[in-house]
Amino acid sequence: MSRFVARSARETGFFLGIAFFVILAAFPFYWMVITAFKQNSDLYNIANTPFWFNEPPTLDHIKYLFSQTLFTRWLLNSLIIGLCVTAITLLTAVPAGYSLARMTSRRGEALGIFIFLTYLVPPTLLFLPLSRIIAELGLQNSMWSLVLVYPTFTIPFCSWLLMGFFKALPVEIEEAAIVDGCSLFGAFIKMAVPLSVPAILTVVIFTFTLTLQEFVYALTFVSSSDQKPITLGVSTDLIRGDVFFWGEIMAGALIAAIPVAIAYNLFLDRFIAGITGGAVK
Repeated sequence: MSRFVARSARETGFFLGIAFFVILAAFPFYWMVITAFKQNSDLYNIANTPFWFNEPPTLDHIKYLFSQTLFTRWLLNSLIIGLCVTAITLLTAVPAGYSLARMTSRRGEALGIFIFLTYLVPPTLLFLPLSRIIAELGLQNSMWSLVLVYPTFTIPFCSWLLMGFFKALPVEIEEAAIVDGCSLFGAFIKMAVPLSVPAILTVVIFTFTLTLQEFVYALTFVSSSDQKPITLGVSTDLIRGDVFFWGEIMAGALIAAIPVAIAYNLFLDRFIAGITGGAVK
């Protein structure tokens, strides 16, 4: 009987802990949904309970986003920037990670650590020299400046991540392909790349998410509303002086978060495999 009570207590504690963290993680999304669909009279009435609808929900905030702001343009800008940066990161980080993984000397590991350390440099230290480069290239106040700047922090981390994953792939697989007539590049394309799909998918999700949520560089290099990504557009054009359009802000954040949440849920298993694959040899 005592064992049953102890086991029940452990299971109850475990599920209560899980429930606590689930509520903690889901509450921001719940708050966005509540705020996005509340009427202004309900939202700004301090006598109302803020955790549920005291008046019937409304779509006015979403209609305002698409009719009175450049929200659609911000979404398109973020999509273009994300796709371009992801493509640049993949074309650079995949061969870089493979090369670092196949370097037999300690210089490969040291170089990989050095590349990862560049990812840890705060953006506040880099935007001044990068702004000079953007000015020299004539990309001021353009979303294409972000396409040029964002790979500076996505490529180092993704190269380091892929290096760990490629180290977990047996080199004998590529050697067998070379014996069968493939060149070194052919063995890389036909053997290493297909086997590293989970890691590549991880890089895609990580890069796209990081570009979608970045704010400092966007605020520094872009000021025109039609060139802003969604993070900058929602946080600047929907705040006028000391007036915060909370309904529209939360509606914009909710719409931007839905595609990312769907992508993470659809590819969660592969994403975890890509993150943890480099830790197992």
